[in-house]
Amino acid sequence: MKNTESTPFPAAFYVANTMEIFERLAWYGMYTLLASYIMTPSTQGGLGLGNTERGLIMGVVPFFLYLFPVISGALADRFGYRKMFLLSFTLMAPSYYFLGYATNLASFMSIFMLIALGAGIFKPVVIATVSLSTDDSNRGLGFGIFYMMVNIGGFLGPFIAPIIQKNHGWQWVFICAAIWISINFIPALFFYKEPERQTKTSGLTQVFKEIQEVLGNLRLALLIVPLLVLLVSFYAGIINSGKLTITLAVALIISAIIWDILVAKKPNSHSNVAPWYQQKMQVGNKAFMVYLLILTGFWTVYLQIFITLPVFIRDFIDTSDLVHLLHSISPWLHDILTAINIDTLTSEIARLGKELATVDLYASKESLKEIASTLATLDIRLPHNELTDAFTRLGQSGDQLPQLSADFANQWGRDYRQMNPATILSLDFLMIILFQVLISRFIGSFKALPTLIAGTAILSMAMLVGGFAHGFIFGGLLVAVSVIIFAVGEMTASPKSQEYVASFAPKEKAAMFMGYYFVSMALGNLFGGLLSGWLYQALAVNLSNPMLMWAVIALLGFITCTALYIFNRTLVSDIEQQQAFQLTQVTSKE
Repeated sequence: MKNTESTPFPAAFYVANTMEIFERLAWYGMYTLLASYIMTPSTQGGLGLGNTERGLIMGVVPFFLYLFPVISGALADRFGYRKMFLLSFTLMAPSYYFLGYATNLASFMSIFMLIALGAGIFKPVVIATVSLSTDDSNRGLGFGIFYMMVNIGGFLGPFIAPIIQKNHGWQWVFICAAIWISINFIPALFFYKEPERQTKTSGLTQVFKEIQEVLGNLRLALLIVPLLVLLVSFYAGIINSGKLTITLAVALIISAIIWDILVAKKPNSHSNVAPWYQQKMQVGNKAFMVYLLILTGFWTVYLQIFITLPVFIRDFIDTSDLVHLLHSISPWLHDILTAINIDTLTSEIARLGKELATVDLYASKESLKEIASTLATLDIRLPHNELTDAFTRLGQSGDQLPQLSADFANQWGRDYRQMNPATILSLDFLMIILFQVLISRFIGSFKALPTLIAGTAILSMAMLVGGFAHGFIFGGLLVAVSVIIFAVGEMTASPKSQEYVASFAPKEKAAMFMGYYFVSMALGNLFGGLLSGWLYQALAVNLSNPMLMWAVIALLGFITCTALYIFNRTLVSDIEQQQAFQLTQVTSKE
């Protein structure tokens, strides 16, 4: 009879999971509030930027974060996992601290990029530790547990961070993130034991050679990278003309094709033997690269819960129903999770009342939008008529403005408070903590790709459900339900996407292959951030149609499902042949 018992997990598995909790606690404590922080007025301690800058920050910086593992994972296989852990914490801890003191787009992105570098070093190493600490008997469960640990940190971060922000200000959100990262020095220095690896790679030359074998050669990079730079430059307004952007993109593509034609007759132009400039463009591991590109669509949709949903809730959803529901369940939790900083609210009411004293608010929609947006960042949402009447009265109050502002702040803080978007997002992490292991056991016997398709479809449905919350009488409850549905899709899809890569990665190159996995997340962050900024401004703000925005995002999810289905019917056999070849190699060595 076949033995179905799982192999016990070694100590390194548990140490890695512990460090993952604190790293995610720091990241999600900051990241789930980041969209709101970027758009919060500087008078309240935020950056005071717009949707374009939000898309740029949350697209470009995480793009590099998830691209760094392509190199850092391979370097970890070469120089050791413990050293890379310590390097990552040394980069992240002070950077989180100083991020709260950045005052403009350039300084914020520069410091944020150091956090991205540190996190990009950490990610492939911790996942490779989990991969090397598991085998075929316990890999599905191991990655399910790991994903649950990710979400313990993910739940605590957005649960604690809004409380810290309301009571102590924005800077303390970043200071606490630095503290959580600093704690990780303890397990890394005293408890982490290097997992056994078969061999070490032979240096950077070999690293880049292997990257070329999997991703593609330098000629291909010289086409893809400039195209991405063009996209970001157009989005950021560095290039103002769409026609010029398209012309430059077409010129790059035509130049690359002509280059290929010119070198086609050169000897060894189809191999890596010739100098790079005499090679044709080549994709490395074709089946794996197609998988990563399709997975980019999954991450583009997935990341909208962090990039778009917080701003959508703030601007379009009345969550007072959730506030009342929480109060009926637990007045204590209600007071903690929906607390309002009355002092800040009072000062903002007084400032707006003074600045708009001469404006006819009954005729100025833009001024009303400014007031509503400012109050929304403080978790206050008033009916339109009451908002207009109140600020008209404030504008006429003269010397009574400070007292009237304080009276309004106390009244609105009691009657019109909203649920912070980060608190609603914490439901996603809470669901995963409670049900990830159960779902991982349930889907453990199913093939990875069909399960990934099902999970992606569920994610896409969640986006549509959340979109319907706009204008719905119980909008807060419906958006909370959409987050719960999203969590089911995430629990189904995300661990399987990692497990699939781990299943065919050679043991001596485990961290490197997990680094390649992050290429899809890098592109997903880039496209997700840029898409969010553009869609939100064009559809949600300019057309006042947020439902159309969510429909476009959901459609992208269903297109990804279709692409994964086609991949499963056509190219998956190539991956299976690679797995069989690797198994033959291991058997022959034994």
